[in-house]
Amino acid sequence: MSVVRGNAVVGQAGGPTAVINQSLVGIIEESQKHSHIDRLLGARHGVRGIINEQFYDLNRQPTNMLELVAKTPAAALGATRDKPDEAYCEQIFNVFRKLDVRYFFYIGGNDSASTAAIINRISQDAKYELRVFHVPKTIDNDLLVTDHCPGYGSAAKFVASAFIGDDLDNRALQGVKINIIMGRNAGFLTASSVLARMRPDDGPHLVYLPERAFDLDQFVRDVSAVYEQFGRCVVAVSEGIVDTQGKLWSQKVLEMVKQSAPTYDPHGNVEISAGAGMLADYLASTVRSRCKIKRVRADTFGYLQRSFPGVYSEVDAWEARLVGQMAVSYSLQSEDRDGSVALVRLPGTTYAVGTKLVGLKDVAPDSPPFTKVVPDEYISKEGNNVLNTFREYVGPLVGDLPKPGWLEQIG
Repeated sequence: MSVVRGNAVVGQAGGPTAVINQSLVGIIEESQKHSHIDRLLGARHGVRGIINEQFYDLNRQPTNMLELVAKTPAAALGATRDKPDEAYCEQIFNVFRKLDVRYFFYIGGNDSASTAAIINRISQDAKYELRVFHVPKTIDNDLLVTDHCPGYGSAAKFVASAFIGDDLDNRALQGVKINIIMGRNAGFLTASSVLARMRPDDGPHLVYLPERAFDLDQFVRDVSAVYEQFGRCVVAVSEGIVDTQGKLWSQKVLEMVKQSAPTYDPHGNVEISAGAGMLADYLASTVRSRCKIKRVRADTFGYLQRSFPGVYSEVDAWEARLVGQMAVSYSLQSEDRDGSVALVRLPGTTYAVGTKLVGLKDVAPDSPPFTKVVPDEYISKEGNNVLNTFREYVGPLVGDLPKPGWLEQIG
């Protein structure tokens, strides 16, 4: 089958990352090398921009500006939280047919892959030649099939750097410090905090992931034990921690404090953001009252984790651009094959990756599991820590971290 010629659309969706625009620029620069794409249109705010026919002309952007955009965090095109159903995707397809769009590159997470799969099926049913490619991104690192996700390495570097500084602060003015980190169902980002450990007594001393049920009484005992040992305690907590019945602690705290029912996002998930800050305060208050420790502080890292311009991983940036480039490269293959660009960690003594094209349904299946979680091998038996072996997985994705100095005590 010959390569079809026509226009292309690229969109960005979901929570932005520090390197999401590297993927966008990778798509732009690779498409300019080939003749099968006539016009490359950037959809404003993802699928919403498509149905409203609001586009950027990406063929006319200056090269020097594109390089600045690539290094700029958050979605340059504007993202969306819309979760298209069948009718919504029909509208998208109708716009594509009207504008002679033959290639669709969608940069996003699980739901973006699902949207891509629906549009792909609609085009096949209509016997319209449309190639659909999902370009992965998410700081949660929870996409199936791929070894890791562009965006995760930079967010992990922010978290690890923040914990290095927080641990130094906690060492200087001893007490308990609790940090709430993004991650609804998967604790990969929270787990990356262990990269801050450089000395045997460095924090985080305790790490709690959504993969294990969180028991408040045990948490109090854990903090007390660490505080008794070191005279201080630094704690990493995922915003997605759940109780033994699987209920979000952020939801429980919100209901206790505000006496109100939870709100839900367009994807049917309980909105964590409102409760995450309250969760931090609640845990700090609990430790303060039950452990009788005076100096207890808590922070919620919030959106800074995914969009802080001062911290990014060079490896992550390179890989984010690579998956964009490869999406266009895969669109040149003669076989009529759509899919998601997955990163593959190559064997060897030094870190290296390749890519492969996997089915859209492999990334966005119709039945569980829908996402990837932190493997059991990296979580302590007690469920209150992440083992240092996790560093071997996440370390190469983050790259160099700040190296603090310390004084040697005499006597």
